[in-house]
Amino acid sequence: MYTWYNRIMGNDIETLQALLRDDPSNFQARRELSVMLVNQGFNEEAENNLEYLCKYFPEDADLYYNLGIVYEKLKKFDKAREAYQKAISISPQEDFYYNLGEVLVDLKDWDEAEKCFKVVLKTDPKDSNCYFNLGLCYFNREEKNKALDNFQKAVLINPKDVYAYFYLGYIYQNDGLTNFAVDSYKKVLEISPDYSWAYFNLGSIAFKNGNDEEAKEYLKKTIQYNPADYEAYKLLVKICLKNNETEEILEVLHTALDKEENGDLYYCLARVYKFIGDLNEYYTYLKYALQNPYTLSYSKKALKLEFESVGNKIGKQEELEPERQVEEYENEESEENNQTDFEEDNNFESEEQEEYDEENEYEEFDNSDESEDSEWDEDDSEDDEYEDDEEYEDDFPEDDSDEE
Repeated sequence: MYTWYNRIMGNDIETLQALLRDDPSNFQARRELSVMLVNQGFNEEAENNLEYLCKYFPEDADLYYNLGIVYEKLKKFDKAREAYQKAISISPQEDFYYNLGEVLVDLKDWDEAEKCFKVVLKTDPKDSNCYFNLGLCYFNREEKNKALDNFQKAVLINPKDVYAYFYLGYIYQNDGLTNFAVDSYKKVLEISPDYSWAYFNLGSIAFKNGNDEEAKEYLKKTIQYNPADYEAYKLLVKICLKNNETEEILEVLHTALDKEENGDLYYCLARVYKFIGDLNEYYTYLKYALQNPYTLSYSKKALKLEFESVGNKIGKQEELEPERQVEEYENEESEENNQTDFEEDNNFESEEQEEYDEENEYEEFDNSDESEDSEWDEDDSEDDEYEDDEEYEDDFPEDDSDEE
């Protein structure tokens, strides 16, 4: 009988579900099914089974631990925290503390997360992931030196920790330690050659140092691996106009827009045509930019004034369609079976701006004010969503969206 039972338990999900239909109290089958469901991505079903088991076995720490894992996968971080805390209260194991620490990082509870990782390090002082996560905690509490120390420990133990190297690069870059930053970002690319954010930050450093050709190569790599990195296009526009390389940047922008419409890219294209002196194309692409408000981060009030000003110069006064609400776009997409998603963002509403200064708007690029730009990816680590961008504004209107 025991051999037959083990053979059945080794079968697929359908077999286990059939067993439970015949005998809902078969807790071993339900436990086995829960593990298989998690492993195959059926998290909601696993959640139901584990919650059921926890009612009957309230002192089983492993059940709460597995339930915490499922809650994490479902992004139910508050519930995951409770499940891991329950597991720890029953049996304070190292894995339980580590997973609780990661959930607390997701919840941005840096102080409590720090405590969890330190518990793990008492028994396993060579856990590189703990040092990385401690680095995140200190970084987000703006304890730079402690963050550096822990990121350095992480890469010392695990030389393949791409995220720790990226954070090191960012900290060095913002401290003005350019050589160390470049070394760290290049280490990122040795480990992960398609890491677009490292290319962007290397491009930013090269630009700040006056190495325009090197900066362009890094920015082109950024776009190659992440065509949706619009900050890379903006900086590339600035460099190309600075060096009067208009044909090159026109090709880059038109190629990108052939693949997908984007308000920011249309505005960049408008600026290139302004630089060339083609006011008709300048006017046209300003219009396209304003017709794509949900992908336009610049001040729409300023762009509308710019659009009207250019129209007066060339004798055109086209009426723009009233800006539609997100719900209208969604209804239209539903009718047309269009799969494009429009994200509702309150920042797309026009903000009160200072009076538009036409003279300043029509100044050409001023290269005397070169600020450093750096990027963060939401996937730079499994735990952190930090991004910090300083826009290259020049004579562009203000970007009225939140920092990415």
